[in-house]
Amino acid sequence: MQDTLIKTERMVLRPLRPSDAGLVSLYAGDERVATMLEQVPHPYPPGAAEAFIRRATTPDRGEVIRALDATPSDGAELVGVVAAKEVGDGTERIGYWVGPPFWSTGLAHEAVTALIAERFRSGVPALTARVFQDNPGSAKVLTDLGFAYVGETEAYSVARRGMVESWAYRLDAER
Repeated sequence: MQDTLIKTERMVLRPLRPSDAGLVSLYAGDERVATMLEQVPHPYPPGAAEAFIRRATTPDRGEVIRALDATPSDGAELVGVVAAKEVGDGTERIGYWVGPPFWSTGLAHEAVTALIAERFRSGVPALTARVFQDNPGSAKVLTDLGFAYVGETEAYSVARRGMVESWAYRLDAER
């Protein structure tokens, strides 16, 4: 998948870079963020951000991972991350997080909107997402963007060290 820039009104979604490690560690390492994600440990170990950035920038990784860079609107260099990963049949699963200082600012909505448009332009037929049931803010982002609720499921959370009740969503490209 190409490492193209995706521009929005207040941000650019760009590939991660080594200089992002400090802010990735700060925000992803925040317990309020880590416990709402499946694959992020808490406490966030030393070197985890650097390893994540290396993985995110590896060619032919089968996923798009972008930093939410708000510098075009005089904001922070990294406010969060958005991603889309192949899950089969051309379908991709999206995920995202925004650092706590930027919650309730509309940045997640703006970034996910841009990622949806880019993935559908690239020919992806459908996007799926999963959020923990105690994360209604992320669920609202998805439903506001047209994702349909498809049912309850469970997902393992590394930070919580166990299975967490989750909601599943799907958005089909208009054909």
